Amino acid sequence: MSDQAHPSQAHSVGFNLMAIAVVVALVALGAAYLIDAAGKAAKANGYRSDAETVLSRALGGHDLTIPRSWFRYDEQAAEGFAKQIDLKFQLPLGMHGKAEAVDVTLLPRSRVRPSAALLDGVYLHQFGDTQAEGGPVGLVGKPLKPSQGYEGEVVWYDALAADPFVAKCSKPVATEVGQCLRMVYLAEGIAAVYAFPETALVGWRSFDAEIGKRLRQIGAL
Repeated sequence: MSDQAHPSQAHSVGFNLMAIAVVVALVALGAAYLIDAAGKAAKANGYRSDAETVLSRALGGHDLTIPRSWFRYDEQAAEGFAKQIDLKFQLPLGMHGKAEAVDVTLLPRSRVRPSAALLDGVYLHQFGDTQAEGGPVGLVGKPLKPSQGYEGEVVWYDALAADPFVAKCSKPVATEVGQCLRMVYLAEGIAAVYAFPETALVGWRSFDAEIGKRLRQIGAL
């Protein structure tokens, strides 16, 4: 018997090897998808109590992966490109760690000027002669002059920091708590506007860190 393989046998061996290579490649690709999915699931589960739906939204050049329950408005809970993303959180920022409602609006950076920049560029020139009393320890409160439409508003800021915590708050009306706004830059191309009750200023030292935990989880920080 000749030792030389028959052409049909050689073709069969080559075909089998190619088929095996394709199967191996598909298995490797499937494993990669499973690992990626597991990573995304682990990333999204940090502040979720169940296996809720996670949606992908594109904003400021970033793909954000957001749990459905975090959206403030149901109509935004869809996948795809976004010009604005509105989220809601309950964070332990009040007295003795009481949960406070914080609304977070994610926007392109071009639409937001950080509060720290506004402090020197705008607010400082609108400060009145008085200082607000009874504010959170560590923050200075300066009422704004009413002439520029700031009537009843107070800017609270950390006067000792190079990149200070700054929030502009409205004056409480009757029994209602004053409402505050704080604007910051996040990841490149993304900014955030935080809206929260004045009572959350008690936790100002941990404010950015608490929100940062959630925003880092979805890829916005």
